[in-house]
Amino acid sequence: MKPYYEDDLVTLWHGDCAELSFVLGTADAIVTDPPYGETSLEWDSWPEAWTYLASCHTRAMWCFGSMRMFFEHASEFLADWKFSHEIVWEKQNGTGFATDKFRRIHELATFWYRGSWSDLRHEVPKVPQLSVGNKSSRSRGQTPHAGKIGPGAYQDDGTRLMTTIQFVQNEQSRAVHPTQKPLGIVAPLIEYSVPPGGTVLDLFAGSGTTLLAAKLAGRKAVGVEAREDYCEAAALRLSQQTFDFDVA
Repeated sequence: MKPYYEDDLVTLWHGDCAELSFVLGTADAIVTDPPYGETSLEWDSWPEAWTYLASCHTRAMWCFGSMRMFFEHASEFLADWKFSHEIVWEKQNGTGFATDKFRRIHELATFWYRGSWSDLRHEVPKVPQLSVGNKSSRSRGQTPHAGKIGPGAYQDDGTRLMTTIQFVQNEQSRAVHPTQKPLGIVAPLIEYSVPPGGTVLDLFAGSGTTLLAAKLAGRKAVGVEAREDYCEAAALRLSQQTFDFDVA
């Protein structure tokens, strides 16, 4: 078989991820955004057994979704994965189809793993520490509920761990795919779970954001997309010389 697109770092396959499982190999982590199955749109259909398929190719996975999606399919995730933690992607706008619910301007990205936690990469990206006025948060004492960690456990280098809530503008005016994620929310997930030179896998590649973010970060990436028009859009993005100064 021949990939739909291929370069030195990225391989994109056109087809169903279950049918193409034999060509996907293993990856350091999956970063993916499956159809949530929350609407009546033709493309928004939950792929059966995909969480098990994912477990055959990696021991670490970031999965975008809504709280409703994760609750409805909790048994499928927990059958093969252990839950670790989540981040919240805050957007500048969102959806509000119902007047009896708060307008949702966020999505979740949850981290799942298999096997031993110590065998996985989990390097939280750091950002510069900002001071407020003349008082920096460096002067803060030990967080009371955490207790004393002990001498030498932490050295202040002027940076702080990225927080669990990340504000990144969505792709509303630029999106090719209806649920296209911005590079700025995907890149930290790759940095966290995939070492330099490692491999990212995306079972629902869409217009190629995960693949492009991996490429910009110097990681290898393998993606699968069922629709050829999105494969074409992803290939176009990947083949262009891209400079994105928001991606580390």
